[in-house]
Amino acid sequence: MSRVRVHNFSVSLDGFATGEGQSLDAPFGHAGGRLHDWFLRTRTFHDVQGKTGGGTGVDDAVARTWNEGVGAEIMGRNKFGPHRGPWEDHDWTGWWGPNPPFHTPVFVLTHHPRPSVEMEGGTTFHFVDATPQEALRQAREAAGDLDVRIGGGPGTVRDFLAADLVDHLHVAVVPILLGRGEPLWDGLEGLEKRFRIESVTTPGGVTHMTFTR
Repeated sequence: MSRVRVHNFSVSLDGFATGEGQSLDAPFGHAGGRLHDWFLRTRTFHDVQGKTGGGTGVDDAVARTWNEGVGAEIMGRNKFGPHRGPWEDHDWTGWWGPNPPFHTPVFVLTHHPRPSVEMEGGTTFHFVDATPQEALRQAREAAGDLDVRIGGGPGTVRDFLAADLVDHLHVAVVPILLGRGEPLWDGLEGLEKRFRIESVTTPGGVTHMTFTR
């Protein structure tokens, strides 16, 4: 059976995976880009943007595995956009422009389903009101023999971890304190018992922790 994977998921030293106050101009709230600076400097990110350059150290080596063998993604609604409640603007197609980086079917979890949106490059957003188990069933059907990636945000990753549906989890612990925001680890006491855990720390102070079945 295909695996369920989480990659490049950044958290602060105090366990927050996004800041408070998400808006159209601030996708990660008051955290800004601080949680993801390590990734933005990598060659992997530059490649995704269609640009040259970027670092090739440990951060890049870990980041580069995010898309290998992935056939579908599941994300929460607030990774797709900052809107709450019923959809008021069906012209909104996500943070990523006309050619999102996923290039697979993407299942967006929402209590307000809407018609699917087909984008350039093979990405199609499907909006589903489903439990983690049902969303995973749909994503696996779309992915075929390939893996399913859980893209975030923290509430979605936390729900899939709580349901014991994740086989591979890569968390980048970033040396900042946010003080507030949405935590990753709440309600997951004893999680470490399910996984083999490895870690490596980069010269920039980011600790990459990998949890594997």
